[in-house]
Order: sequence, then C-alpha cells, then structure tokens
Amino acid sequence: MAAPGIDGRLRDAGWCLAVALVVAAAYLGLGVAVVSIVGEPILGTIVADLLVVVLVGVVRRARPEWITYAPRSRPAGDTPVWAWTAAGCAVLAFLAGQSVALWLYGAVGSTGFDTSVRAREHAGATAALVLTLVAAPVAEEILFRGLLYPLARTRVGVGAAVLFTAGVFGILHGNIVQFASALPIAVVLTLVYERTRHLWPCVVVHLGFNLAAIVVPAPVLAGLSNPVSALLLTAVLAGGALPLMWKISSTPTLEASIVEPRRGKAERTTETQES
Repeated sequence: MAAPGIDGRLRDAGWCLAVALVVAAAYLGLGVAVVSIVGEPILGTIVADLLVVVLVGVVRRARPEWITYAPRSRPAGDTPVWAWTAAGCAVLAFLAGQSVALWLYGAVGSTGFDTSVRAREHAGATAALVLTLVAAPVAEEILFRGLLYPLARTRVGVGAAVLFTAGVFGILHGNIVQFASALPIAVVLTLVYERTRHLWPCVVVHLGFNLAAIVVPAPVLAGLSNPVSALLLTAVLAGGALPLMWKISSTPTLEASIVEPRRGKAERTTETQES
C-alpha cells in the first residue's frame, strides 16, 4: 500500500486509472482484432475470451507478485455463514440489476443492448449459450477478479478496489442496460474473490447469474421494471453487501490466527520462567 496522505492517494488513483485503461484497451483491442478475423461477433468473442484466459493465466503464473497483496485469505471458521450471506447477496444483485436495467431500458432504450441481442440471435442458440455460460464467466472472472482487482488492491483498500473493479466491469459491457445489470453482481463477485482468493467460486456465481438471466421468466422480472423496485432492491443489496465488506475487513488474517497462539505460548513460557 502507498504512503498515506493526499499525494499518496492521488498516486494510487492514478495507478488504478492507468491499469484500467491498459486492461480495457488490451481487452477491447484483442476482441476487435479477433472478431474482424473470425467475421462473426459471438464466435469471435468466444475465441477472444479463450485467448484472455490463456494470456491472463500466463501472467498470473509468471508474475505472481503482481497479484499478491496482504492480508491473505482468512480462517474458515465462519465460512458457512459468510457463504450463505454472499449467496443471498448474489440473488439480490440479480434482482436489483435486472430491475434497474429493465427500468432504464423502458425509460431511455439502448441501441447497444439491442445490437447485442440481435448478434446473439443471429449466432444461434448454441454459440450464445457457450458464450453466456462458459466463455464469459471464465474469461471475465480471470480478467477482472483475477488480474484487474489484485492490481488495484495492491494500492488501495477493499472498498475502493471493489467499486473500481465493478465499475470497469460494468462499463466494458458497452451499454447502459448491461452496465446496470452487471454492476451489482460485480460488487458481490469481487467481495467473494477478496474473501476466498480463489476464482472458481466467482466463476460459479457468475455462471449462475447468467443462467438465471436466461431461465427466469420475463413476466416475473417485468414486475420489477419501475424506479420504486429498483431503488428498494438496491438499498436491500447495499444493506447486505456492507456487512460482507465489514466482515472481510475485520476478520483476523491467516497470519494473525497463526502468530497470536504462538505469541501467547511464548508469553506463558516467559511467565513460567519468571515465576
């Protein structure tokens, strides 16, 4: 972490902005290049996602110091409670995101979202499902939670890094509807990574989110497309996510849980010798 103070915070903010620009430019540039070669947007995106997985995987393995930050993962004593709370927040994130997205789409529309839907329909069900349920969850998690978030987290705290990563994740979806839908779940996914330091739980939650967007009947979600539902669900989600963040910040680190018992034993030995 950088030194405290205004100058340190400005340097950290500049670092995060630079990292976001580099990652976004590389991701978009790779996608455009591959799609232009393949000639079909959905299939090209699948291929680009595969390349992202390979490239970021190589970076994570070759330069682990880039993505290593303290504290390390926590003891597993409260894992069931934390996991159930996170699962509940993921459900709320889906409902809140869909509510805001549907409300915005009905209010202002989105040509970018319409273009995305048409591209998926043109590609066919198989390609769309492979992208939605396999390629996107794996590639986006390894890129955003596996690279962008750790790079930011080495310089800023949990809250700032979570919001930063979630914001970039939402923006790169390319339109206001998908931004609104993706932002809440991105917050939850990033908290899950911070707590577990593993990507596979994030991939599972991401896959579940995308699957729910496919299988939940449209009439069920249509009832949420109003500002009251959007604000209420967002407020409830915030009420659940904040305790998750607090729990992450306040739970002793793995190092502390090991060091403290050792320190206690040493103190008892000293007391025995003195007596």
